[in-house]
Amino acid sequence: MLKLRFSEHNSECGTDEAGRGCLAGPVTAAAIILPEDFKLDLLNDSKQLSEKVREKLKPIIEEKSISFAVTHLGSKIIDEINILNASIKAMQESIVKLNPTPLYIIVDGNIFKPIDNIPYSTIIKGDSKYMSIAAASVLAKTYRDEYMNKIHEEFPMYNWKQNKGYPTKEHREAIRKYGTTKYHRMSFRLLPEQLKLDLE
Repeated sequence: MLKLRFSEHNSECGTDEAGRGCLAGPVTAAAIILPEDFKLDLLNDSKQLSEKVREKLKPIIEEKSISFAVTHLGSKIIDEINILNASIKAMQESIVKLNPTPLYIIVDGNIFKPIDNIPYSTIIKGDSKYMSIAAASVLAKTYRDEYMNKIHEEFPMYNWKQNKGYPTKEHREAIRKYGTTKYHRMSFRLLPEQLKLDLE
């Protein structure tokens, strides 16, 4: 059973990201503050839920939340500051957009950087322990999937509608055949045999 709060603050936000391991598309983060009476039976870590269930939960989460925000950071920023920093930045930007400003932040994972001096805790597998992190994970995943479906129309040969930019065999074959796009992360190993170039 997921817990509602980690701290004693009512204005506690949970945050999580989606798309860290992808070869293309943004890393997407969400942050959310849930009310004291929040209940949602099907809610869990988004990776444990089917796409259908995630899509069903998304509007309910949004409607019941006190405040939520979503941020996409594209491949250019990911290549500039690396995927870990981009993930943290996307979460920070989502938190800054929340109104009211949270008094405490709980983050899925084990690394975060403080934002606006708000106290925080990192929680390993937080998305399967706390409702706000699970809700943030559902929003991050559904908004990112939506984004990938949109850019799929632009470059259908990579089948992002299906693989969402993850390194599937099909996606890698398409990169081999058609090359890269502006949505690909050039700092990633796009093909298994690709040599890392020393650009220092």
